[in-house]
Amino acid sequence: MGVLREEKPNSGKVVTPHMPQASRLPAMGETTLLKELDAHGVKFSGRMESSSGWLYALASWVLPLLIMAGIYRVGIRKMGQSGGLLTFGKNRAKIHDQSEQLKVTFEDVAGVDEAKAELVEVVDFLKHPKKYQALGGRIPKGVLLVGPPGTGKTLLARAVAGEAGVAIFSLSGSEFVEMFVGVGAARVRDLFEQAKAKAPCIIFIDELDAIGKSRSVGGVFTNDGREQTLNQLLVEIDGFDSSEGVIIMAATNTPEVLDPALLRGGRFDRQVTLDRPDLEGREAILRVHTRKVKLAASADLSVIAARTPGMVGSDLATIVNQAALLAARRGAAEVERRDFEEAIDRVMLGLEKKKQVMSAEEKERVAYHETGHTLVALSVKHADPVHRVSIIPRSVGALGYTLQLPLHEKYLMTQPEIEDQIAVMLGGRAAEEIIYQGVVSTGSSNDLERASELVRQVVTRFGMSAELGPLTWGVPNSARFLQTPFSTEPRNYSERTAHMINEEARRMITEIYAQAKGILTERQADLKSIAGELMRKETLYRADLDRLLTPAQPTAASQGRLQ
Repeated sequence: MGVLREEKPNSGKVVTPHMPQASRLPAMGETTLLKELDAHGVKFSGRMESSSGWLYALASWVLPLLIMAGIYRVGIRKMGQSGGLLTFGKNRAKIHDQSEQLKVTFEDVAGVDEAKAELVEVVDFLKHPKKYQALGGRIPKGVLLVGPPGTGKTLLARAVAGEAGVAIFSLSGSEFVEMFVGVGAARVRDLFEQAKAKAPCIIFIDELDAIGKSRSVGGVFTNDGREQTLNQLLVEIDGFDSSEGVIIMAATNTPEVLDPALLRGGRFDRQVTLDRPDLEGREAILRVHTRKVKLAASADLSVIAARTPGMVGSDLATIVNQAALLAARRGAAEVERRDFEEAIDRVMLGLEKKKQVMSAEEKERVAYHETGHTLVALSVKHADPVHRVSIIPRSVGALGYTLQLPLHEKYLMTQPEIEDQIAVMLGGRAAEEIIYQGVVSTGSSNDLERASELVRQVVTRFGMSAELGPLTWGVPNSARFLQTPFSTEPRNYSERTAHMINEEARRMITEIYAQAKGILTERQADLKSIAGELMRKETLYRADLDRLLTPAQPTAASQGRLQ
């Protein structure tokens, strides 16, 4: 940088002129200034400020470059770990093989014996592919596992790989989806390339419906990325031979929404259904999950299995774990039956809210309400046996509950059984109306909701109405495993038919309610006796109920049937 030094003529002092005036190269904007200095006889000179040599150059150029290079390297590494820009086209499958001690076998999967039998052929092919190749046989390319959530679809796929002793590429369908179009297709290509290099192996895609939804649904908005991913998946399935030793397995809860091209022959042409386990299946699942749990003699797994109708494997695993935690919390050396009982109640009903204090009037009303359910269930012919009744509030919002346990598995119901079930639902409101002289509370809202829906199913779905005949009214929900209890259905009938449905449903529920009210009116002494004991103890078991009940034959009201 040039520095100007002024020299005064009369001072006799000259400021170290380091460069002659003639060699001075004026900078931009200084020409006018130089002319004025010359005109006034001012002597001036300039010199360059000396730098610190190579250290200055290092600090000015090399060090910033090194810092930038370090930041770039760290950023690239982070992007690679998080699946960033440079890994968009790479698949995110988790590879499990025998070197990682993948020891899941069919012994670890219980309650789905039919599904395991269907997959034995796949295991045998992966173990002995040459046996099938010598005969020219072709194993199915794709196996689709279908069932409700929690039934063990993912566990069964890993068990197939464990039985066959091969690697499994496991990933979810949503991992193919990205913000940029084309990324999912690139990941599908990369997945199949890696699988072919590691054959024999299994490719397992969980939640296949995330990328495999039908493309035939009309609409303005489309997902080009998902459709490209699906197209690439179809191409890859067609592009390799199953004799190469690569088996594709997938799982879904909603097979109805899948594209038909996925389910045709040569692709996912074999569907294996995993349904909710029956009584024996639940007991077998409990035995698998209690292998490492110290059980007391009172913990009878057959009784626990009978107490958990409709539960799937994941629910039972949660119950076993919760029971072990409860036993450890109270300092016990073994898990007892009471721990399982409390664990089941927590899963089904929620936590006890012992600090929620009800007034004496509310507690009495809840006691009569629950006693109404209990007494009707004990009076009608086709109701499930009552196991326990309680007025302890639960975290799910229930102020009390009546627990019924079926004696065996039921796969269908007759009209008398449905009517008795509705009568039990209405018993709580009927008890309130009898005791409080027609003044009822809002505690029956859920009972009325479930009873109304079941009556409408009797009329519109089951063809059990003499007025409307053996016909089905409305379009049923197509989802097999994810049905919501009160989902709306499209109507395929006229307003006149809708009026007839409403009138028939009202007639049926009115007659069933009168039947429940008649039972409680005839057994009003038992109603008051049980409710009083329930207010005192808060929880009554079947033995307590049998002790309080007066010996009586089934009432005439309990034997009434709708015509």
